[in-house]
Amino acid sequence: MRQVAITGVGIVSCLGDSVDTFWRALCAGECGLRPITKLDTTGLRNENAGEVQEFALSEHLPADAAAGAFGDLDEASQYALAAAWDAWTDAGLTATPPDPDRVGVAFSTNFGGAESWEVYCADLAGGDADPALFSSFAFNDAADHTARLLRAGGPKLTLSNSCSSGATAMGTAFDLCRAGRADVVVTGGHDSLGLSSLAGLSILRTISPDTCRPFDKNRSGTVFAEGAGMLVLEDLEHALRRGARIYGLMLGYGVNNNAYHLTAPDKGGAGMVSVLRMALVSAQVAPTEVDYVNAHATGTQYHDVAEMQAVKEILGQRAYEIPMTSIKGATGHGMAAAGAMEAIATLLTMRDGIVPPTIHYETPDPECDLDCVPNEARAQHIATAVSISAGIGGNNSAVVLRKSLGGGEA
Repeated sequence: MRQVAITGVGIVSCLGDSVDTFWRALCAGECGLRPITKLDTTGLRNENAGEVQEFALSEHLPADAAAGAFGDLDEASQYALAAAWDAWTDAGLTATPPDPDRVGVAFSTNFGGAESWEVYCADLAGGDADPALFSSFAFNDAADHTARLLRAGGPKLTLSNSCSSGATAMGTAFDLCRAGRADVVVTGGHDSLGLSSLAGLSILRTISPDTCRPFDKNRSGTVFAEGAGMLVLEDLEHALRRGARIYGLMLGYGVNNNAYHLTAPDKGGAGMVSVLRMALVSAQVAPTEVDYVNAHATGTQYHDVAEMQAVKEILGQRAYEIPMTSIKGATGHGMAAAGAMEAIATLLTMRDGIVPPTIHYETPDPECDLDCVPNEARAQHIATAVSISAGIGGNNSAVVLRKSLGGGEA
């Protein structure tokens, strides 16, 4: 069975639209949540969100592409395209292009081009809707344009699995590479803030009225964000032949659902217990080998406890010996982008030996008693890690990652 390497990463987020900017801010304990400027927040549960600032697609794409039709895309698709191209160039694939028929795209989104959909509906009501907007809110729009930009002629997929979507897309890309269906797959998630999505999430009361406080006793919900996280997954032998720099290996993953409730976790976190066990079995990694858990931890009362219970159930005593942190206090909840962003943060944690903090942590919760690295980053060697994602509908995903040894080897 082929091994799968991660050779490139790209991010557009409220902490910056480059991986370096994102990572520096994350390690410094900065928060990207601020008042929303792009839409009227009247009636929403929180006027703050993780809004992308000062973004220009043309600054990410090559000049010939930037001068083309990409600038008219929905914001969500622009974020995806920018992060995908950044990951592609980071992987060195502009210098050594692979066989186009062996390149795949596996994306995910929760709301597609929601901004375009809202404009289209408003214009339609006024009798003057632009037909071009109709295609812009299609969920597959970002993947279509990315495949065209990269000249990727292999499998092209768009998944929507609520907030576990980014990690689930990575699992799909992993399967494509491991089974020999593709040599390279660009994968991740993307979403943008829109009135319809934020209004719906406000009605579900998943949004905190103040800020996102993962694992804190006084946590009151999450705060949503926009952006994209993209990774290049590649057959390890293919990567080694071209001398690629390797961030790490994706060893395996798990995906399931609780089959229980739209928003509440099942009793005792049974679904998450199952998905963690599935991921470790897939990766052939023992619980004692796990050095770090990047938690989904959204700052909701019930989920954070259920997730910690699941980690304790699977890792046993090891759970008390390693850090388990959440970056959502800093980044907000990036919806379909969240799992991919968190996987990237996990890779960078392993690369640099720095565990980013769980910020906004003030009051310990006896039910969340694992080491969440509160408020300040910590230097720590991490070789093998698990990144967990979950979502509305009881969807769960987990990916297992291992650090690269450097020098083009893993």
